[in-house]
Amino acid sequence: MDEPESESGSVPSNSAGAATSDAGTAADPSASSAFGESIIDPEASSPKKRRRKSNRTYPPSTFDDAIMFARSVYDFGAGAPVRKLSYYNHIGKSPESSASRDSITNAFKYGLVKSSFASEQIELTSSALIIVGDNANERERAKAKISLGIENIEPFKIIYNRFVGNRMPAKSALTDAICEIGVPEELSDEAIDIFIVNLRTVGLLQVLSGAERILTIDHLLDSLPATPLVHKSHADVNNPPPAIGPASLPARSSETVNFDDVCFYIAPIGEAGSDTRKHSDLFLGSIVEPAITQLGLRVVRADTIGDPGMITRQIMEYILRSRLVVADLSFHNPNVFYELAIRHATRMPIVQIIRKANKIPFDVNQMRTIEIDDADIYTFVPNIEIYRADVATHARRALESTTEMETPVSVYFPALRTTIN
Repeated sequence: MDEPESESGSVPSNSAGAATSDAGTAADPSASSAFGESIIDPEASSPKKRRRKSNRTYPPSTFDDAIMFARSVYDFGAGAPVRKLSYYNHIGKSPESSASRDSITNAFKYGLVKSSFASEQIELTSSALIIVGDNANERERAKAKISLGIENIEPFKIIYNRFVGNRMPAKSALTDAICEIGVPEELSDEAIDIFIVNLRTVGLLQVLSGAERILTIDHLLDSLPATPLVHKSHADVNNPPPAIGPASLPARSSETVNFDDVCFYIAPIGEAGSDTRKHSDLFLGSIVEPAITQLGLRVVRADTIGDPGMITRQIMEYILRSRLVVADLSFHNPNVFYELAIRHATRMPIVQIIRKANKIPFDVNQMRTIEIDDADIYTFVPNIEIYRADVATHARRALESTTEMETPVSVYFPALRTTIN
């Protein structure tokens, strides 16, 4: 990925403690440290107490704000270096105002411009030209955004690498984590707020299966076209990449899957945007996945390993081999009952759930089925933790059982056995 450039072609260091100044110009006082920002401890207001400063190791503005500035500069100069005074005269602002100083300084800290506020010129870096220019494709643009907005900011890079691939954790967990790597506690909320906004800006935070998730870079890039964009308007350049639905994530070959750590989620899926898909995403993201991941299993739904509605060999293997299956009987979907019957024949651990509005069919009502009332948010939301606990309890019991699962198949055909080669 392109790295943010300085006038000399170097990257502003987050660890060296000094911002790069332009060749031949005095260093900008506002950029006297890696990010040039500090706050004063409120307790130090008394003249008897020594003032303590907390230095920011990240830019104090969002990456999106910095991109807006870079785009404005690009529109004014068509990508060429511009005189600072001419630019601010053009937009009707004072070049000496604190807002003007902050715009340039923060763009410099993100690696979007080559020099800090002291320079007489504003010149965009090559990465900035990729992000706000017209010639890059979506994949190149995403790479540049990720590099400047996350990877080149040391605390953001560390927190991203720690939580990537998971559901978005609670903010308190993020603030604890960023404090552990040296960000002062009084700055932790601000740092995490900026980090979260930056994740969304670069496309790495998206809603999948009903929950916000921190995507891997490869997953995001694989979803984007690598062909050049033609005549893309500046207004569209910074729109987040299209949301990645579960079906667009790369499928894992069943030959490489460790089924001992898999919970396969049998559920009605439906078309993207349909009520059935929204239901499935909601139950998966709000109830099933939080309940099951605490047991050390990862949850897989059929549309992440094949086309919705198609029963493939891979899906059959997940049904037959996964350590646990959770089956959502809502909407009485025929595919669900087909897959459920196959799982019943294996006598392996299974948990059944259903929305309260649907009656449990008589041929499976001998097995405990957890009812979930999703009639409205007023009954559903207050009980989410209870539903999670119920699913987790039944799953734990099924996994820890020393006997085979008793199903309608095993009850009426005790001699029937399934063998998987």
